[in-house]
Amino acid sequence: MSWQLRRAGVGDLDAIMRLETGIFAADAWSSETMRRDVADPNCYYLVAFPPDEPERVEGYAGLLSPRGAVEGDIQTIAVTESVRGRGLGRALMQRLLAEARKRGAREVFLEVRADNPVAQRLYARLGFEEVGVRRGYYQPDGVDAIVMRLALAEPEAALAEPEAQS
Repeated sequence: MSWQLRRAGVGDLDAIMRLETGIFAADAWSSETMRRDVADPNCYYLVAFPPDEPERVEGYAGLLSPRGAVEGDIQTIAVTESVRGRGLGRALMQRLLAEARKRGAREVFLEVRADNPVAQRLYARLGFEEVGVRRGYYQPDGVDAIVMRLALAEPEAALAEPEAQS
């Protein structure tokens, strides 16, 4: 299956919140918090959908990365259970990392639940390294968060070749 990604807007909030509350039942964000992030110009949120069904959101992800800041933070990412394991999470993450690089970030951080080895493997495959643990971070169930960091490569500037002299 293939998906299209688009920048999320406030009009996507209902679809995002259906996924948010369905996937993260115990520690879902409030719709007010999600609305604030989606509308914040320092954030970059994406939704993913089948090409012929733009209203059917299968995943979303968000990045906090103010332009010119050296650090970015993956705020959230979620993919419906029915499409997990098909590369959508990776595609969302790669697009967020590209946006962070474009905004000038040199490193990106994220927190992942200690009891989510599938997500931890995805992040490790993308180059993230564990840098710490936040004890009891996820509430109300008190699950630890593993803090991970990715150093972004500097954008490569190509030098123009000098024109040949005749």
